[in-house]
Amino acid sequence: MEKIITFEDFTKVDLRVGTIIEVNDFPNAKKPAYQLAIDFGDLGIRKSSAQITTLYKKEDLLDQQIIAVVNFPKKQIANFMSECLVMGAVKEDDVFLLHPEAKVKNGTQVS
Repeated sequence: MEKIITFEDFTKVDLRVGTIIEVNDFPNAKKPAYQLAIDFGDLGIRKSSAQITTLYKKEDLLDQQIIAVVNFPKKQIANFMSECLVMGAVKEDDVFLLHPEAKVKNGTQVS
């Protein structure tokens, strides 16, 4: 564990469930990545860059639900503006996407 945070710190992180509706290659990224469009229901569609190409094929990601942080500021990654951070468990170079066990409404808050 690197840093201890308070519960109040944790509550500032807005984690939501979204469904991946579009996946594109991201040739301008420094490390292999995809550009994702994710539907968060009432929060709208947000874009994200994700370095998940080692374990996931584009066609397998479509319609998959994921967990993402939606209240970070936008971040420029090469020629792409990332609007949320997709959550994953990292093991060496592999990222395992976090997702709900059953389908839930897009935009559902994770706590």
